Amino acid sequence: MTEVKQKSGLIWLGLSLLLFAVDYITKAVVVANMKLYESIEILPIFNFTYMHNYGAAFSFLSDAGGWQRWFFSGIAVVISLLLTYWLKKLPAKSWVLCSAYSMIIGGAIGNLVDRLVHGYVVDFLHFYYQDWHYPAFNVADIAIVCGAGLLLLDAFTGEGADGSQEKKA
Repeated sequence: MTEVKQKSGLIWLGLSLLLFAVDYITKAVVVANMKLYESIEILPIFNFTYMHNYGAAFSFLSDAGGWQRWFFSGIAVVISLLLTYWLKKLPAKSWVLCSAYSMIIGGAIGNLVDRLVHGYVVDFLHFYYQDWHYPAFNVADIAIVCGAGLLLLDAFTGEGADGSQEKKA
């Protein structure tokens, strides 16, 4: 009798590809249809505002002189390779960790492509209230933050690496 081989978490890379595609398309639409710093009001607290981010989250190191482009690109490559390796080790039914890793990979690759092609990341989602403005971000950033949130959820709820619900002590 042949043994049915358990699927690895690599099948979740489809989620990474989907998130990358949505990120890429939304950025392409913004670049093709808006001028830099142009802002389109969508809601009283939300605009599409086309911006370039030469740094990382919250424009960290954005004016560091150019080396940060390669630094953040290297981090994206290393993290993506590491998470892909871990995905391979996980069973596909371990949905919390698999989706978390896949979301982070999709977002990291989305911003990596921007850095390699443009030298900066395209941001356009801009929330604000009166004079307070949250830094603009993009779909890739959402994917990374949601993936990180799922990692925290897993840390506190305890889905086992085999996909079972075991409580962590």
